[in-house]
Amino acid sequence: MTTIDKHKPILVTGGTGYLASWIIKQLLDEGLSVHTTVRQKKHKTKYQHLLDAAKQSPGKLKIFEADLLIDHSFQEAMTGCELVTHTASPFKITGIKNADKELVQPALQGTRNVLFSANDSDSVKRIVLTSSIVAMVGDTIDIQNLNHGVMTEKSWNTTSSVNHQPYPYSKTLAEKEAWRIASEQNRWDLVVINPGFILGPSLSKRTDSTSISLMRQLLSGKFKMGVPDGDQAVVDVRDVAKAHILAGLTASANGRHLAAAHQKDFLAIAEVIRKKHPRYPLPEKVLPKWLFKFVGPLMGFSRKYVERNIGYDFVFDNSYIQQDLGLKFRPFETTIEDHFKQLVNDGLIPDKRS
Repeated sequence: MTTIDKHKPILVTGGTGYLASWIIKQLLDEGLSVHTTVRQKKHKTKYQHLLDAAKQSPGKLKIFEADLLIDHSFQEAMTGCELVTHTASPFKITGIKNADKELVQPALQGTRNVLFSANDSDSVKRIVLTSSIVAMVGDTIDIQNLNHGVMTEKSWNTTSSVNHQPYPYSKTLAEKEAWRIASEQNRWDLVVINPGFILGPSLSKRTDSTSISLMRQLLSGKFKMGVPDGDQAVVDVRDVAKAHILAGLTASANGRHLAAAHQKDFLAIAEVIRKKHPRYPLPEKVLPKWLFKFVGPLMGFSRKYVERNIGYDFVFDNSYIQQDLGLKFRPFETTIEDHFKQLVNDGLIPDKRS
């Protein structure tokens, strides 16, 4: 049992991120004090949405400069914090030239950097780490080999490598390293959130999130000919943010938490939007796997990836996160509709609403 003093500041690393921004906003809306890190404070436009959120809430926000690859750079931001939420980690699926340099080492080094800083900080009592569902399973086909063919918090990714599925590999190594470091001390405890495919409105107009990029592609007509087959483990970004806060402030919170709400495919996402906004060139069918094998490499997906992921479903059991944290998930339709509205209102997709 770890009780956090809500009068002390809470550190959220990687504050400009899609998920981190919502964690910060929700903490500020609760009237709490938040420390967050950005790579360069001089680039104010990247975190102006956080300053705006702070102005509109009873909480207080303080910005610090830190870098995953610079030792001890999180120390100042951590001063006086009992709770640290570590979200900062590189996220790339395609366009990777050097996986070890771009993904694996930053994820590992960043995790070590933050956790070693916690070791050197007298105030830290709990760290909440953002891991991923892909630290539980590397390729979707692997789920068939799990107990009853269902993912749970007991599942670990055993098939990814630096050459195949390097992003899942980086998340797996980083989470395992976090558990190792946590086990070697007894002053703070570790709680982990493993989100599925995060969707939902963004607080900024940034488009470099993979989730936002996919929504824009779906609405642009890029997948008009069809989408890959297979259900995703979809979850709302606001629910994942809430999960992090509950994991930090619930004294009894413990272990890993699979944060996924709905088993839905890409056609289901398109259908929610098409019902109210039929003018968008949304996909209406699934692309045959043989065809995706042909075009996949042109889109940055290897044939091995296609073979092991397309046509298989994310089947999961999310009962533990609901039981341990008391988390309630939003309806799937709400997530998609709110995400769509944000993209239109921010001018990130054309307004073709009837």
